[in-house]
Amino acid sequence: MSPYPHLFTPIDLGRLTLPNRVLMGSMHTGLEEMGDWNRVAEYHAERARGGVGLMVTGGMAPNAEGGVFPGAAGLFTDTDIANHRTVTDRVHDAGGRIAMQILHAGRYAYGKDCVAPSAIRAPIAPFTPRELDEDGIEKQITDMVTAATRARDAGYDGVEVMGSEGYFLNQFLCLHTNHRTDRWGGDYANRMRLPVEVVRRIRAATGPDFLLIYRISLLDLVPNGQSFDEVLRLARAIEEAGADVLNTGIGWHEARVPTIATSVPRANFTWVTRKLMGAVGVPVITSNRINSPQVAEDVLARGDADMVSMARPFLADPEFLAKAKAGRAAEIAPCIACNQACLDHTFQGKVASCLVNPRAGHETELTYTPTTTPRRVAVVGAGPAGMMAAITAAQRGHAVTLFETADRIGGQLNMARVIPGKEEFHGLVDWFATMLERAGVTLRLGQAADASALASFDAVVIATGVRPRDPGIPGQARANVLRYTDVLHGKAQAGARVAILGAGGIGFDVAEYLSHHGPSPTMEPALWARVWGVSDPARHPGGLAPDGPRPEAPARAITLMQRKAEKPGKRLGKTTGWIHRLGLQARGVRMMGGVEYLRFDDAGLHIRRDGSEEVIAADTFVLCTGQEPERALAETLAATGAEIHVIGGADVAAELDAKRAIDQGARVAAAL
Repeated sequence: MSPYPHLFTPIDLGRLTLPNRVLMGSMHTGLEEMGDWNRVAEYHAERARGGVGLMVTGGMAPNAEGGVFPGAAGLFTDTDIANHRTVTDRVHDAGGRIAMQILHAGRYAYGKDCVAPSAIRAPIAPFTPRELDEDGIEKQITDMVTAATRARDAGYDGVEVMGSEGYFLNQFLCLHTNHRTDRWGGDYANRMRLPVEVVRRIRAATGPDFLLIYRISLLDLVPNGQSFDEVLRLARAIEEAGADVLNTGIGWHEARVPTIATSVPRANFTWVTRKLMGAVGVPVITSNRINSPQVAEDVLARGDADMVSMARPFLADPEFLAKAKAGRAAEIAPCIACNQACLDHTFQGKVASCLVNPRAGHETELTYTPTTTPRRVAVVGAGPAGMMAAITAAQRGHAVTLFETADRIGGQLNMARVIPGKEEFHGLVDWFATMLERAGVTLRLGQAADASALASFDAVVIATGVRPRDPGIPGQARANVLRYTDVLHGKAQAGARVAILGAGGIGFDVAEYLSHHGPSPTMEPALWARVWGVSDPARHPGGLAPDGPRPEAPARAITLMQRKAEKPGKRLGKTTGWIHRLGLQARGVRMMGGVEYLRFDDAGLHIRRDGSEEVIAADTFVLCTGQEPERALAETLAATGAEIHVIGGADVAAELDAKRAIDQGARVAAAL
């Protein structure tokens, strides 16, 4: 019997039957824009082989003005149809089904020709859209219908119409963005006219055997969002217009409430989807922060939805479902919802990948081919870079010994996982432990590796990490001046007033750690909802509490400062930095840029800012002033002529970059 009986119960969607209750949700990878269609096809096919019964592509533009950015992929020509046929054929050969998402960005488009219901610029976009007239609206409908028929011609099993996340169709639904007074605006019957008409015409054009999914926004999380009565009204109209499935979305991209970041509780919004269950006659899919088979099973067992949508977990592990079905859930590489290599890459114009799985998006060029010449390989350092190198090399057939001076694996990850909001890192360390064992890596904990201990190995991978950089501030030897490592490893306690020197990722993590007390909101959904001001859309339209966010009282008075004369936190993750900044601001953390550190004395930290000197008084000062590579062993071994490979922080000590470290570990091991 399956440990996940609900997850692996087949479901009939009317047009087709799926072997399980999981949809691989849409993710924009940037692969289609590269023009390497074999690479696009292999990305999708690898996930079909891993057990995904139905997947949805990244959003395809129906026309130039609707593209998320200039040159965004779509099905505009016969050549496009042929290219997409490469993908659909490969997925079908692998036993999967695939639907194409039609995504019109509306005012979210990063192009000067963007269009919308009203000429209101989005806070996350650079251009004010052109307000569509009647002919313009008709063109958008026609183009979306044409995109659907071309998808059918390209071999897709269906389409998903994106009507959520604040994109074009969602913009017509909300008074927040629709100020029209004609038949496309005003009362809700007019505002919902466009999405219903799009669905109706797509159904008429594509025929009875083509799957039609509508992505519906249940919780807009913006002012003047939809009430739940309006959402129900739309859902029923969309069903009547011909949709086979409703896939639920949460939050607009411009919303000041996190919806998919690692600090959001798992399955945090399935309660909203449950409100739709029984109100419509078509299957309903729930989404957001569902990242393990047990979480998905629990959601389905509670009756929150008919299916679950998981997107990023299939970047982390394309064999997610196959492993779950075989009882090997511990081997599933976990999505930690960090956004570093997926969404952050997308918004930077890079190919999306995954921090824990560097092969994601690179399936055709990063391969772990079994070795024909097994070697004895030593890896020194059991941080993320070293663990990934050891696992990959051992899986390829090398005999690998992993040395670690500490009494446990994890390296810098052990500091990350104590930060409130980063609890997913516990699962990542657990996964590394499982995979080291499964791969047959010989683990030497509490054992330093020197040149003599490594002399018998054919190759040595140096992953010795970083050490805190010494800023050399006069007076820093005082007892109340601590390093971040002492604080995060629990070796020293901070007082009631804390000043943190350095506002990079580590400084923000330390501020997060020291400003919290009591349970982490990430582990307490009701607390999280109060902190971020999320309410029931049946009571408050859009799901925003009328009294706004109610942040926790801070555990300490904290000042966070940096040398750079810029806004602290500016260089944090593209899609998550704002969450960290807002969270600390809500807890009263004072942030300062352009600070010159002069000296410590009994009065506190003397600084110079804007040409004036002042004293920062605190009980505790924490140095987060950068890192330096720990590469003494590498230099010693290089002098002996040994084959060495330096990776991770030992190579480049920029912040605590697990993404780069894991990628380096995988690539070095793939080439051994």
